[in-house]
Amino acid sequence: MPPAAESWLRSGLRTAGRLLLGGFLVLAGVSHLGWSREAFRAQVPPWLPLDVDFVVVASGLVEISLGLGLLLIRRRRVALGWMVAAFFVLVFPGNFSQFATGTDAFGLNSDLSRGTRLLFQPFLVLWALWSTGAWRAWRERRTGQRSG
Repeated sequence: MPPAAESWLRSGLRTAGRLLLGGFLVLAGVSHLGWSREAFRAQVPPWLPLDVDFVVVASGLVEISLGLGLLLIRRRRVALGWMVAAFFVLVFPGNFSQFATGTDAFGLNSDLSRGTRLLFQPFLVLWALWSTGAWRAWRERRTGQRSG
């Protein structure tokens, strides 16, 4: 495949990945506010010193904002990639809490299913960094190179 076509294909795949992730975040955020609110309450760690409903609603609003950013703001996609990656890291304790307490929610009703989701979390971080070009921009900045 010619380099230009390969670059175009990679760019198209990244864009599709970013849009898919943005849509996923908007849908998940809206579900925090409606039909899945109780399930999200099950993910809030019991040691968190905040009102559970506040955490669910606030995290839903953050997800909607990040998702809309990925869908609509092309100019700031690298910064958004880092923010989405950080968000996925910040919600990890809730996922771990659900695993540690054995709480059933979202159809995760076994230690195996809850543990599998924990293993999926780094993939979400990498997806955010790859699909926005954040990882590539960091590498280029660190090495002083620009890839084509």
